[in-house]
Amino acid sequence: MTRVSGIAEHWSGLCRKPPVFRAAKEDMVTFPGSVHEGLPDGGGGASESIRRGLGTALSGMRTLNRSRQLLWFPFLAGLVLVVNTIGQAAFWYISYNLHMHLDRLVWQFFIELGTMFCLVFLLAGLFLSIPSGKEGFSSFFGGLAGTKKYKKAIFLWSFILAIAGILLIIVFSYVPAWLPTPDVLFLYHNGFGRFDSFLFTTLSQYPFNLSRLPPTDLFTEIPGYGGRSLLLWFYPGFREALIFSAINLLLFVLTPYVVPRIVLGQKTVWEAVAGSFAMIKKTWGEAAACTACLGIIVYGVFLTYLVIQAAHGMVTPLATYYRPTDAWVALGLLYYLALFSIVFVGATVGGIAALDLYTSAKSRLITASPEPHL
Repeated sequence: MTRVSGIAEHWSGLCRKPPVFRAAKEDMVTFPGSVHEGLPDGGGGASESIRRGLGTALSGMRTLNRSRQLLWFPFLAGLVLVVNTIGQAAFWYISYNLHMHLDRLVWQFFIELGTMFCLVFLLAGLFLSIPSGKEGFSSFFGGLAGTKKYKKAIFLWSFILAIAGILLIIVFSYVPAWLPTPDVLFLYHNGFGRFDSFLFTTLSQYPFNLSRLPPTDLFTEIPGYGGRSLLLWFYPGFREALIFSAINLLLFVLTPYVVPRIVLGQKTVWEAVAGSFAMIKKTWGEAAACTACLGIIVYGVFLTYLVIQAAHGMVTPLATYYRPTDAWVALGLLYYLALFSIVFVGATVGGIAALDLYTSAKSRLITASPEPHL
């Protein structure tokens, strides 16, 4: 009888067929502790987007705390940037000290290409190492091993990012001579020009300028070219590495879903880039809030240099104009360690959060595309 009544209701139009949704071709990645709850399209206004973005950052911190093996990512990424700094310093030393004229853009492009490839490769390994559902925690080096089959796509994407980075350097370094109007030139000098001046001034002061380490009579240049320490040629390379690091971070922030779509969605580079725009449109509010949260934490740690600098000036005012003592050099090195540790751990949390946002954006795209009912 129940079967007969059910058939009657169906034919009389009393029982409607539930909507059918198209399944995505990509395998869904279940991220633990997802904070994206509520409307499937991520609605709720700006306050709701901010709440979800902050929740994503906190979820990334909890994931990193539960899976300490992911800390291999900031450690290896730090080594990559150390090599980048040494390469930039070597350029300045060889070009200016040994009077060997090198093409700056060519040299920096190859340094940038190698750096971007290593960073993208590590980032892909991080995505493959983040725990999926109830399967537990995978090894970070196991994730790196799984990244090898995507090395061609990773190299192509790294090549594109390296070209973009060099183009930005050209714009910021050489375009002022071509600027057509004084108004645009004024905006440039009060934008990037002031930032570059601020960066140079800050790095030339304590606790960033530790000119006492190593002593200036060690590691001197080749006889006949002067007696300045090699450390003095390290700082220009360090400054260039910081500028490139800022540009690289900007490029990663602007393209957060390309690498996940390559290694998790099994997409080509062009498909990953094209599909990432739709995902960014769905989660730009959460991504901005998450990035702002992590940026505020890192910038707050960076500003502690003002306290150290003020204490140094009050305790040893004469050393402010000369060289810091050994005790203040040790304090400066501890500050370096704390600052860079927070920066790289924050980058790791940002990578974990990017995967969470990627999963959320993909689920919204699936629920937003129902098949028409015939």
